[in-house]
Amino acid sequence: MTHNEIVEIRGHLIDTAALSKVLNDIDEYGGDYRVEQFDIGHGTDDPSYARIDVSAEAEATLQRILMRLQIHGVNMVDPGEAQVEVAERDGVFPDGFYSSTNLETQVRIDGHWVGVRNPEMDCGLVVDAAGDDLSVRTLPMSDVRTGMRIVCGASGIKVTVPLSTKEEGSFGFMESDVSSEKPQAVLVRQVAEGMREAKEAGQKVLWVGGPGVVHTGAAPAMVALVEAGYVDVLFAGNALATHDIESALYGTSLGVDLARGQGVEHGHEHHIRAINTIRKSGSIRAAVEDGVLTSGIMHALVTHGKRFVLVGSVRDDGPLPDVYTDVIEGQRAMRAELDDAGFCLMVATMLHSVATGNILPASVPLVCVDINPATVTKLADRGSSQARGIVTDVGLFLEQLAMELAPTYRRA
Repeated sequence: MTHNEIVEIRGHLIDTAALSKVLNDIDEYGGDYRVEQFDIGHGTDDPSYARIDVSAEAEATLQRILMRLQIHGVNMVDPGEAQVEVAERDGVFPDGFYSSTNLETQVRIDGHWVGVRNPEMDCGLVVDAAGDDLSVRTLPMSDVRTGMRIVCGASGIKVTVPLSTKEEGSFGFMESDVSSEKPQAVLVRQVAEGMREAKEAGQKVLWVGGPGVVHTGAAPAMVALVEAGYVDVLFAGNALATHDIESALYGTSLGVDLARGQGVEHGHEHHIRAINTIRKSGSIRAAVEDGVLTSGIMHALVTHGKRFVLVGSVRDDGPLPDVYTDVIEGQRAMRAELDDAGFCLMVATMLHSVATGNILPASVPLVCVDINPATVTKLADRGSSQARGIVTDVGLFLEQLAMELAPTYRRA
């Protein structure tokens, strides 16, 4: 006896290799398939359509396949109603829970489609209230509490893949996942336009940064972008803030004089002395208000009322008093800043880029700038399908972006 379900997918199935990925996943998860219908779009803007009969020997296997296929935008032709079960332990989903994607998601409950708040990958879906107050939201495993109603299985769920635009001059024109050979000036203009569009729509520009921003001498450019209003929230670790503050207090980053590009005597102590100075003040904000910290990225964020979330790691010295040392609390703080995010720029950090990509809805345009192409490749591999990458020196890129968005900025 086999179990089966009819599914469908629309989009640029050939250009993006989406259909190939769908069929490969069915195979890898132990299922079988029969393509019932395949309509190929005639023009570059015409979507294709495929209707597929998916089967498996066990119902549990079929459900896993159906959930897996939804990361590609596959939906059941007849989704039915969502199944809801009650969590029996804190921090544990019921068996067979629906593993969420970062795509726009709807859940059918009591005959009504309910949009899922804050779409995020690798979470569960919790059903709150009932009737007119019914709502569904994503929930990380660590936040599950006994008695919560959790969606299980793939029934009653449909997802929507963001439509890409190919209009010249728009952010969507960056079609390739990783760009290393396109003219950088063109890419900078496209990123700048994406930021402008977000701000014009009343949305926030989210930055994810690593210490390379400071090491490459790009801190003044980022300060100019903060002052111009194009940095609303910063996600980073202990390192970026520490080396930015070290630069403001001592003119060095990791003991290297940023003006001369060479080490200074006792420079290896500067970062830990910088941390100690801020800890003495009590916080970065207090150090700014007390006149201890008078320049740099963190100073600009505080003085312009911008938000930042610093989440640490086992490698950290100090750390700074503002750093979350409990990563679960750090994740919660990051999630709390995602409302109204309209554009995300990731610069010079792999770990924080992946962490942010994991919690960011697929509807938010995302650009990753790094000298290492593997950074953006890893983002895409982990499910951030909207990620676009620019392989270049972060310092030069941020200087060009500042000159595009902050007219008063001049290269030092």
